Amino acid sequence: MAVTEFQDLPLADRDHDWDGSDAEKRVRKWAGAEDEPNEKYRKAHVWYDGDKAQNFTAYKLLIADVVDDRLKVVPHGLMAAGNVMQGGRGGVDLPKDDVDRVKKHLAKYYDKLGDEPPWER
Repeated sequence: MAVTEFQDLPLADRDHDWDGSDAEKRVRKWAGAEDEPNEKYRKAHVWYDGDKAQNFTAYKLLIADVVDDRLKVVPHGLMAAGNVMQGGRGGVDLPKDDVDRVKKHLAKYYDKLGDEPPWER
């Protein structure tokens, strides 16, 4: 199990639309990962199961999309991930040892955005 290394990706505009399904498709194409995940694909997610890294289903908490041909964290995607970490939308099944690391990763982007993560409010 692994928390993706913090990429310090640029932020998309705060009002940029978020559709996780569409973002997933664009990220796969951008990363050249149509057949199986690769390192570029991994950068758009916060967590993945390292034992199953060759499967798309091993990747969770997509927070980025391809905007103007660049991978960017979309604030609404970040907020969706933060909501899921708080149990929203049924929560996310992560190893207990990874939860704090995932929150720290997300918190860096919240800070970059000038917001507080929901678990600190």
